[in-house]
Amino acid sequence: MVEALTPASLADIAGFEREWAALVECVSQAHDVGRLQKLFPVLDWSRLLLLAEEHGVVGQLSACLNQCGGLGVPREFQQAILERQRAQNLLTLCLTAELFRILELFAAKDISVLVIKGPVLAVQAYGDPAMRSYGDLDLLVRQCDIRRATESLIASGYRGAVPLEAIDAGKIPGQYLFSRTDSNLLVELHNNLTLRYFPRPLPLEDFFQRQIRVRLDAHEVPAPSLEDELVLICIHGAKHFWERLSWIADVAGLVSRQARINWERAIACAKTVEAEHLLYTGLGLAAKVLGTTLPEPISARVRHDTIAENLATRALRWLPAAGHLPPGLLQRAAFRMCMRGGVFAGASYLLRLSFSPTEEDWQAGDKVSNNRFLDVLRRPFRLAQKYRRPRD
Repeated sequence: MVEALTPASLADIAGFEREWAALVECVSQAHDVGRLQKLFPVLDWSRLLLLAEEHGVVGQLSACLNQCGGLGVPREFQQAILERQRAQNLLTLCLTAELFRILELFAAKDISVLVIKGPVLAVQAYGDPAMRSYGDLDLLVRQCDIRRATESLIASGYRGAVPLEAIDAGKIPGQYLFSRTDSNLLVELHNNLTLRYFPRPLPLEDFFQRQIRVRLDAHEVPAPSLEDELVLICIHGAKHFWERLSWIADVAGLVSRQARINWERAIACAKTVEAEHLLYTGLGLAAKVLGTTLPEPISARVRHDTIAENLATRALRWLPAAGHLPPGLLQRAAFRMCMRGGVFAGASYLLRLSFSPTEEDWQAGDKVSNNRFLDVLRRPFRLAQKYRRPRD
């Protein structure tokens, strides 16, 4: 039933126009059943399923179809999406159980941790830990605890992608990644040093002070405040050029479901890291793409932020292709500069990102470079090679 999804198959985005319209309608909080009834008879269902998978919104699509009573959806498609949702449910159960185990492990070592995205965001944004598609666990951990956290995870059966030698040498990766040889479980540790795409350093201690407890199954897990989580996922979406509908749906779900969001506090949190434009971009995309209703004072701020409008307009150009037609090198650079606002601030931000080495720059296999100067110089050349396209 499902054709192979390749960049070539998504190059003609116009060929997916009806499926994209149907997917967006299904993911929106308020489904227009009448519009879906008009779209469904003319859909290529295999393309719709491919789009849903690539955009990470199979759960939302499945929930919409259940709410709408099928609307004449082909039985073959219903079975296919049911199988995928079952697989996500199983993965969610495994990840949630592993999360509880890791939290107990870190608590025994007196390692403070906050759970970001993953099952916690799924509960906050959708009310169901299996509704959101994710394949790893993301945790915030202080840099001073990274070595002990690494040792603990390795002792419990994980393999660390960043060796202790690199940690001792002060090398900072994009994230501290851990995997298990006996399963597909992945764990990523983050902190204010690894989250480079924050325009200003993440105030990690403030995140810990403002933390809340989120009920997940029979447990309560530590998580950032709603306002901090909202700013974080908006910056995360911008980091990835908003190439997935799921990231916009997360913003929409959190805003729509959590009436307790303190908007002035959210704006203050964004200002602390100079990410107001990124917050308003995420909110603007949620309103524009998924019809999310924002409080009028916030909606007015979003409408009047020309930089956020510019970023959203750029993102909408490549959004339907789900990352298979990514922005080229020059488009990426322009987007990064726009993320920071003015010309000088944007140029400074772009330079910082271009010359801040990660493990791809200082690690080759098990060997870790001990020359920081070469690590810095190597990064822009690697990025140019990785993202350059003929048209650039």
